[in-house]
Amino acid sequence: MIQIKKVGVFSLGKMMGLLYALLGLILGAMFSCFSLLGSAAMISEAGGEGAIGLIFGLGGIIFFPLIYGLMGFIGGLLVGVLYNVIAGMAGGIEIYTE
Repeated sequence: MIQIKKVGVFSLGKMMGLLYALLGLILGAMFSCFSLLGSAAMISEAGGEGAIGLIFGLGGIIFFPLIYGLMGFIGGLLVGVLYNVIAGMAGGIEIYTE
């Protein structure tokens, strides 16, 4: 049995930040596709007024990963600190290996 009594706060923050940035990239790509499809329909129907969807579509693919990554990093730091405090009191997580 191995007991995890402490985690590296910065290490957990980096991992969570990267995982959330990847999730943000996927969601940003989906948002971008839907926004571009909607703006293409509006441009053909209403002239140039649908071009705002192009801006939102391209912005989503850039800003979603940045915002999600930053929030994941901050969340990872908070979870790491909380885990270290609570594991000090409760004893940590037990992992059984063979």
